[in-house]
Order: sequence, then C-alpha cells, then structure tokens
Amino acid sequence: MKTKSIVIMGLFAIGISFSSCAQKSPYNNNDFSIKAVQVTHEHDLAVTVWEIAVEGNAGRTVPTPAGQLDGAPVLGYVFPTSLKSVDVGFSETEGIVALALTSHPDFDDTPLWDENSDAIYDNDGVIWHPHWVVLVEDSRVAGGLSVKQFKKADHTVVLPPTNPGMPMFMDSPGYPVLQKENIIKVVVPNYRISNKTDFQYDGVAAFMKVNTSLEDKPMLGVYDVYSVASGDLSLPFTVKQ
Repeated sequence: MKTKSIVIMGLFAIGISFSSCAQKSPYNNNDFSIKAVQVTHEHDLAVTVWEIAVEGNAGRTVPTPAGQLDGAPVLGYVFPTSLKSVDVGFSETEGIVALALTSHPDFDDTPLWDENSDAIYDNDGVIWHPHWVVLVEDSRVAGGLSVKQFKKADHTVVLPPTNPGMPMFMDSPGYPVLQKENIIKVVVPNYRISNKTDFQYDGVAAFMKVNTSLEDKPMLGVYDVYSVASGDLSLPFTVKQ
C-alpha cells in the first residue's frame, strides 16, 4: 500500500505539473473541482456507496464527440484504491486498481448494459457509467498514467466476464451510477469486491483519450488532471462503516 501511494503521488504530481503549463482545457470547470470524496459501507444492504462531491454540478459536463474512436475524449471521476486486482476479478497484476465513472459519446464499452433504457445496448457511452481499471505509470502522456494493456495472445490474463473485450485491464461491471446536484455516486455490492470493505482510496477528476493509431501512445491514457481530493494522491481516506 505504501509503495503504491508513493508511486501514484509522484505520477499525479507530474500530471498536475503538465496540466498547469498546458492550454486551459475546455472541460476544466467547477463540475470537476472535487470538494469531498466518501465511501460508505451500508451493512444492512451489503454494499459500499462511493461518492464524489464537486463545486459545480456533478456529471453535467460531458465530452464533445470527436466523431471517431481514435482520439475520442473521455471524462472521468476516478477512485484510486488500495484494492488488489484479484479483488475485482482480474488476474494478479501490478498497478493501481481504480473505479472510474466515465462519459464518452464516441463509443459504447458496456455491451451488457442499457444505461439509457431505450432497448439499444450500444448507443449510451455518454451516460455516466463505471469501469474497473488498473492504472500504471506511463510517461508517454501528460497525466503520467494509462490503463494497463496486454497482448491479445497472452492467455494468462484473466478479466471478469463483464469486460468490454479490449486488451486492457478494464471491466464494465454495470453498477448503478446516480447524479444529483453536486454529487455523483455509484453503488457496489460487497461480493463484487471480494467483500473487502476496509480499503483506502482517493478521488480524482481527469481527462483521458483513446488512441488506436499511434504505437508510441497508450490505448487509453490520462492527459489532464483537474482535481485531487487529497491534494497529493496519498489515498488517505478509509471506508466509513
């Protein structure tokens, strides 16, 4: 846990430094200015409720479509955690396990879920939805992190059956995401995280981008960090019981 914290603190410090020097992002507004983050274990329901509160209106700002998958923008409210990859259904691997609530209008990576309830399963990527991801150091992008990739031929990698079929440590678990005023939250059943309810976490608002054409860039990288709940990504928060 301590090693993970030190690594991610350094990486996000790099990302924040890059962001402060870059041209102002059109998405860098109060909707991504984090005020507080909280994960609460509801014993009676056997779930944890994950919440991020912002200065503005949580989830109001969504990406402007790029019109294609390559270069598609992704906005996210992200919970980096001390959970292990096996806790959320991946095979054992190094990296930071994070729960990301994302919006991306150019593609739909939740083929099992119909988030806008229109009986069409591949048209609702813009609706805020959750992903489990494993984040790793990546100096090729300004944010210093990307979602961990693997070769398609690597049959040692295990993903949950709800994964979207991409060669990354990513899952589309289908948990309900709720937005109300300045709070966005997601409800996670205990059994979906191996009944772990004593982990540490943080909160991040970030801009990511898909890459399908450049070999020297990750498939999904972090390009801008808008705010960090702790200020230094030290994962200082514990689950409220």
